Amino acid sequence: MRGVTVAAAGLIILVAGAAFSCAGLRGPRGPATPEEASRAYFRAWSDGDLPAMRRLADDPPGDFADRHLALSRALRVDSVDLTPGAPVRHGDEASVDYAVTRHLAGVGKWSFRATLRLARRDGAWRVVWSPATLHPALADGGRFLLTRTEGASGAPVAADGRPLPDDSGAQPYLTDVGGRYGEDDGPPGWTVQVRNPGRPAVPLKVFPGRGAEPVRTTIDRRAQAAADAAVGSTPAALVAIRPSTGEIVAVADRLPGHEEAFQGLYPPGSTFKVVVAAALLEGGMTPASAVDCPAVTVAGQRTIHNHGGLALGRVPLADAFAESCNTTFAKLGVAAGTDRLRRSATAFGFGAHFDAGTGTAYSGDLLDPGGGNGLAEASIGQGKVQATPLAMAVVAAAVADGSYRSPRLVPARLVHGGTVRPLPSPAVAGLRSMMRAVATRGTAAHAGLPAGTAGKTGTAEYDAQGHTHAWFIGYRGDLAFAVLVLHGGDGGQVAGPVAARFLAVTKS
Repeated sequence: MRGVTVAAAGLIILVAGAAFSCAGLRGPRGPATPEEASRAYFRAWSDGDLPAMRRLADDPPGDFADRHLALSRALRVDSVDLTPGAPVRHGDEASVDYAVTRHLAGVGKWSFRATLRLARRDGAWRVVWSPATLHPALADGGRFLLTRTEGASGAPVAADGRPLPDDSGAQPYLTDVGGRYGEDDGPPGWTVQVRNPGRPAVPLKVFPGRGAEPVRTTIDRRAQAAADAAVGSTPAALVAIRPSTGEIVAVADRLPGHEEAFQGLYPPGSTFKVVVAAALLEGGMTPASAVDCPAVTVAGQRTIHNHGGLALGRVPLADAFAESCNTTFAKLGVAAGTDRLRRSATAFGFGAHFDAGTGTAYSGDLLDPGGGNGLAEASIGQGKVQATPLAMAVVAAAVADGSYRSPRLVPARLVHGGTVRPLPSPAVAGLRSMMRAVATRGTAAHAGLPAGTAGKTGTAEYDAQGHTHAWFIGYRGDLAFAVLVLHGGDGGQVAGPVAARFLAVTKS
């Protein structure tokens, strides 16, 4: 690894990885490409040149330099290693995923991944700076704390007792496991916390005292590495669960914010049709039941369109599910009624509190849709329906196992009140066959999924302009998962291949 060590603002900063060229500013307005802008910014950062960093930023805060220096003082940072990746451009916006290792004097190394965001302004590329540039969990007005922990507990480790990499996507979810479940009579240690306005302090990194016993989690190192590689630097999340036990075996989270895979609520789009289909099957329908799938229909008083103008005519329910026919499910959902859909959602864990063994974990909600229009939207995973990636992984796991199991990140003996609830057997059998059809001949048929995969795609609108998040949930053997790609577009084309990359490594 090549690098250069320089003094900067009282720190020693090592920039590792590919050597940076001395790309300067082109013309009077600034960098002409995101590559030039990011190289110049990381060069300035490596030199500790805060004024140059500020000049490269678009509308930076007045205390730009003070925020950087405050972080270093609060955490006793004496050096920083930065390893930027290649810029990923989306029109007039771009992002650079980069690895950070901060060396805290007398404490240890703190490694994580962050994202530098850029945008074209008046013909030049600028850094769109926010506190999240320093750490994804830092909000405006927030600050870092380094606290000494008496009786420090052991660091959390994978299920096999071996440590996970510091930059693993699961690390943010494991920070309080040691404090919650470890022994409290170990030697002193340290904890890095972030305290954002109006919210309690959140632990980001625990440095256990030497000799403290580690705490085992349910994370599988192979599955976790596969999830991290599959997601990469994409603004996405992948949660994987073992259906037979409810164990969370992998969490890869590159969504903006903190622990969004467990706490972020998003419209699930057509992945929610698994829940709606369960209600229909329990009500007496079968995968062979004939249904209508026109390109456009009116359900309640809401006009519903199929993605891409799809029109199948009169087809079996299994075909409408495999091709994700909105018009079919909107009409059937309205006919089924709010109470039946709500009971089905509850059976899959919606509205439940997940005590996963760490931090806060949300499921999802089917809020009161407020009439036929809202019910039509809810039946295709829009409107008053919201869910976390964790919740949708639980939905897939419930179909795979035949029972809803509350998810957990720690051994079962440490979590009290875990729930196991069988699903109606006719619904389970029908859902399994229909989810297999999605992967073999439906909307995920071209995603590159390995044989034996069953799933459901989702393309979920999140604004009035019709922009969409991409979803794919499913299972293969005793491994269930949910993938959410923020602003990703089509679920089968974008989220499905992420799942395929994950399964290609984890399959036996």
